[in-house]
Amino acid sequence: MQTAFLVAVDELCASHNIEISFISSLQQNGLIEITTIGQSGFIDAEQLPQVEKFIRFYYELDINIEGIETISHMLDRIRAMQNEIISLRNQLRLYELSE
Repeated sequence: MQTAFLVAVDELCASHNIEISFISSLQQNGLIEITTIGQSGFIDAEQLPQVEKFIRFYYELDINIEGIETISHMLDRIRAMQNEIISLRNQLRLYELSE
């Protein structure tokens, strides 16, 4: 993994004014992945939107880590169902066109 696409955990915490223990809790619960290089932890830049969403849940909405984990799981299931609905609609259109 290239370091150009990684964000240092301590810099992320400083810029968002959050605790490093919060980021560690997200990792421990499997919500994010942290890459360790030397003594420092880094988050892939692709995870930033998700991490920022979790920050808003925790600090602005006062949702605990377990609640964030549940919400994340439910949002993933909703996305999967939406994709399945799109796929089924496309199959139905093909069926209707072939008649």
